[in-house]
Amino acid sequence: MLMENSIQIAWDYLEATGELGEPENAARELLDIIEDMIRRGERRRILIANTTIDIYKRGRQAREVSNGQPDKKGAA
Repeated sequence: MLMENSIQIAWDYLEATGELGEPENAARELLDIIEDMIRRGERRRILIANTTIDIYKRGRQAREVSNGQPDKKGAA
């Protein structure tokens, strides 16, 4: 239940803000981040969701920059 709740919170936020990206890849990445946190002993679902969102957004931004796509500020 912890994993499901955490991924749902992160998914809903990212979807609402337009930052989710391709659903299949996003699901895999969100799940990997959350599984790692739970495996390390974290049990606070809001902390897990918020940390997952932050890690996902930073990773997505880094991939966009490395692919030559502009970030939100329009810089390459």
